[in-house]
Amino acid sequence: MSSSIQRRQLLAASAASVTLPVFAQSAPAWSAIEAKAKGQTVYFNAWGGSETINAYIQWAAGEAQKRFGVTVQHVKIADAPDMIKRVRNEKAAGKTNGSVDLVWINGENFLTMKREGLLFGPFAESLPSYAKVDVQGKPTTRLDFAEPTDGLEAPWGMAQLTFMIDSKRTPKPPQNLAELQAFAKANPGRVTYPRPPNFHGTTFLKQVLMDVNANRDALYKPVTPDAFAKATAPLWAALDQLHPHLWRGGKQFPNNAEAIRQMLADGEVALALTFNPNDAANEIAAKRLPASVTSYQFSSGTIGNTHFVAIPVNATAKEGAQVFANFLLSAEAQARKADITVWGDPTVLAMDKLSATERAAFAAKPLPGQVEKPAPAIPEPHGSWVDALEKEWTKRYAG
Repeated sequence: MSSSIQRRQLLAASAASVTLPVFAQSAPAWSAIEAKAKGQTVYFNAWGGSETINAYIQWAAGEAQKRFGVTVQHVKIADAPDMIKRVRNEKAAGKTNGSVDLVWINGENFLTMKREGLLFGPFAESLPSYAKVDVQGKPTTRLDFAEPTDGLEAPWGMAQLTFMIDSKRTPKPPQNLAELQAFAKANPGRVTYPRPPNFHGTTFLKQVLMDVNANRDALYKPVTPDAFAKATAPLWAALDQLHPHLWRGGKQFPNNAEAIRQMLADGEVALALTFNPNDAANEIAAKRLPASVTSYQFSSGTIGNTHFVAIPVNATAKEGAQVFANFLLSAEAQARKADITVWGDPTVLAMDKLSATERAAFAAKPLPGQVEKPAPAIPEPHGSWVDALEKEWTKRYAG
């Protein structure tokens, strides 16, 4: 049995073996939280680099105001570690009415906040809307980069590494790492990836790391020097083989995935990457990519995870933050978020837990650019591997 299959079974078993919570708080307890939340202002710190996502958050904030009397202010951030530093400093100063009430995080940022005691909770699995989360079919709703969430963050959406190509120019895209290396060699300068520590660039590193390690057990445990050296030796060998054939000979790398997507639109490169399987469809609908662009994932699977919202330990509006997090998890808000014309972010909910009316809100015809044959999602390695990967990549290739 392959390590990837074993890992998926382990995650599923882990999700199933954890004693399921009493999902919803008692009606009086939740009513008390809603009552206290009314009139509160929630400062929601979330990435502000997408007009589409910003518009969705604005809609959700408007609904929270109308329905619950909770004001939500979107604090647009570019870098989560800056927010973590602010929470850390406020906690160290004994400030109990912090400036951050809700954060959009996952991965190494969650790991940092959890380890340093910077998170309020557990709260997530007591939210009424949590009852419909797909904890069985999507075990990463409880495991964030192999770290148990322990109710300290509420799942918000799903993501998976996805590649984009123009089918008119590239009718047979590479379906695995070996084919990607051969494709890059046959098409010099037409492949690249973002420069780590950019999120998408680091994700590409993790994808290659998974592909070159048949036994991935060590990758799901906290990193150690010995484990890192053993697991990454084939990674660096694969990149050394790939880089000479990349855009600008692998001596320079684009800053982000958005830049590569524009390069794809301009015909400068043949391959772009994203962490949203619906990204290309969004771009085609906005006429920023031609309708001939298609999306796909490596047939054996690509890196996938869940992204979350969490409440800092010293949040001022803890009740308001819980009410807003609960609304973000509702079938209505999740269906709107999944709508390709709104955001196109895959849901964390289980369709078999929804009513027929709720399921109908998710039904939509496939649009140009969407992934036609989704591949298995490979769970992220433990969050502690990220910093080590980025530092070693920088040491080897950033010069």
